Amino acid sequence: MNYCEKIRYNIFSTELSDFASMADALLKQLPAGEELLRLVFFDVPPNNEVYVECFSLLKSKVKAFFGDREPVLTYVSQPSLDSGLVLEVHSYIKEESDLLEYKEMDSYPYVVLQNESGRFLFAGGFQSDVLNKSIWQQSVDTFESILKLLQLENFPINSIVRQWNYIEQITAFQGTYQNYQAFNDARGDFYVRTTWNNGYPAATGIGVSHGGILIDLDAVVFTSGSDFATPLDNKLQVAAHAYSDHVLISEQKKKVTPKFERAKSMTFGNEGVVYISGTAAIRGEESLHDAGLVKQLHITMENIDYLVSKENLVASGVPAKRSSELSMLRVYLKEKSFVDEAKKLIEGYKLSIPVSFLWADVCRDELLIEIEGIAMY
Repeated sequence: MNYCEKIRYNIFSTELSDFASMADALLKQLPAGEELLRLVFFDVPPNNEVYVECFSLLKSKVKAFFGDREPVLTYVSQPSLDSGLVLEVHSYIKEESDLLEYKEMDSYPYVVLQNESGRFLFAGGFQSDVLNKSIWQQSVDTFESILKLLQLENFPINSIVRQWNYIEQITAFQGTYQNYQAFNDARGDFYVRTTWNNGYPAATGIGVSHGGILIDLDAVVFTSGSDFATPLDNKLQVAAHAYSDHVLISEQKKKVTPKFERAKSMTFGNEGVVYISGTAAIRGEESLHDAGLVKQLHITMENIDYLVSKENLVASGVPAKRSSELSMLRVYLKEKSFVDEAKKLIEGYKLSIPVSFLWADVCRDELLIEIEGIAMY
């Protein structure tokens, strides 16, 4: 089996209860016979003090559950809109030829996989002081922790293929500095330390209510000539890293664009995985103004559908024999009241895949929904 056949993505949830009981219930649902790579818990604590307490409790429970084989652990301050605590799980079916190492750096558990295709790094939960520093400084600190790990494991910065960026109060301002722009500026400063000849990572920049700056990532160094990563553009949208100044919100002299691709694929022979970046109802570089949830959701799904289509994959240099099929989606909704309608609309696509519906602020005020996901071809 190749990587595509061995990687797994799933979503588990619980009924509403106290936090510790919900965490225990989710850990009991973890799949048997699979190696756990990443656990992402979604919940909404009332403030940063409680966030820190809950994250600490999760760390102790996961440590007790897994011992010296701890997966990546992330606690995201975004509540599920149709259940209690939610857990997204990334796992792997290990074969005898696979080397899987569970490691830790500065209290961050991470996983390194080596197989016939190359070396893969699964890391996350990177965070600075979530209470006392500016968003920009937190971002700088967090990227320094990421750099330390990449250097420790000999992964170049440009080996990052997927990044999840959680930004507290993403559209809020600290003085005249918007939090999302502050993050983009810090990310830009980090990314200029290398060249990106094969495109930036796929990424999501999404709001959280608490937790400051929080980053997860996947990275890969390929060793097989038939396996490689490819950046995917979308002819319906301007690449985010090519946005003009007028869609960037900042009173700073420097306005760094969001450095990510619309998607990034990893090809393994004739099959592949597509990381779909956070996608919204944007055509060109402009949001769909004065459009309700129904239209924004359909435009977003049209953007995703084209992005992972055989036409777009082949045009990007991917030897796909068919269009990608979605494996998992996260649906971020700006308003809690949207959930029933959003679920009905998503059900209309008859996807039969794990989907989470989360309450989160999106990077532009006019956007009501953002969707990210993973697909296979």
